[in-house]
Amino acid sequence: MTASIPASANDKKPVFYQREEHGHAEGGSTMLGFWIYLMSDCLIFAVLFATYGVLGANYAAGPAPKDLFDLNLVALNTAMLLFSSITYGFAMLEMVKGNQKTTLIWLAVTGLFGLAFLGIELYEFHHLIEIGATPQRSAFLSAFFTLVGTHGLHVTFGIIWLVTLMVQVSRRGLIEANKRRLMCLSMFWHFLDVIWIGVFTFVYLMGMLR
Repeated sequence: MTASIPASANDKKPVFYQREEHGHAEGGSTMLGFWIYLMSDCLIFAVLFATYGVLGANYAAGPAPKDLFDLNLVALNTAMLLFSSITYGFAMLEMVKGNQKTTLIWLAVTGLFGLAFLGIELYEFHHLIEIGATPQRSAFLSAFFTLVGTHGLHVTFGIIWLVTLMVQVSRRGLIEANKRRLMCLSMFWHFLDVIWIGVFTFVYLMGMLR
């Protein structure tokens, strides 16, 4: 009869513990960081709107909004930006369906509307400067050029970002990273749309009523 020898403590097999993984969605930190950026941009535009609200009636015996603004031109410019938001929405719908070619087409149309918006805005600035309504002329014009110009710079940056993403999508397709980037640009683009509606209402419409 063979006696069984008890296993010593050193003979015990090691136990491997599986690391518990956290359920964070891929790219969640990117989206969170971009939301934080948008909130900081909101603060910048809030300061610019407040500055214009304080200085917007200081004409220094110079031209007032009624003497300078062409609402028909501004309405056309507003339509260009609104249309660009609609076409970007179509691009996002095609992205969800996985249609790379159609996504790129709608992104290109969005970029063209954005360029049209910038072209009209540059024409307006050029016209104002030509007639002597420069930023140095009055506090009203300084605040106007700063607010509208800052928005225009954001649109310029958005178009550069848009072209960059179009190149990436055409080369690498609608991979998850590119989809995430397109989502971030979508938020940025619609954010600029909302800001411009505020500019159109607060600066142009209310300026013509003064």
